[in-house]
Amino acid sequence: MEPDETLPRRAGDPLDTLARFDLDPLSVEELEARIAALEAEIERTKRHLHRAVNHRASADALFKR
Repeated sequence: MEPDETLPRRAGDPLDTLARFDLDPLSVEELEARIAALEAEIERTKRHLHRAVNHRASADALFKR
């Protein structure tokens, strides 16, 4: 059993769709492009997470006074 199989999934979850995509028909160039796109999305998600954490910390600091 895959570790992710124990997590509940929403219907139409894009990550579930992404993980189930058949990679066999893709060429090396297509796989490299896919990796580059996924790495760019990871960086975008990390930036958003960082902003969310900072926003939360700012709000917490404001209301603790």
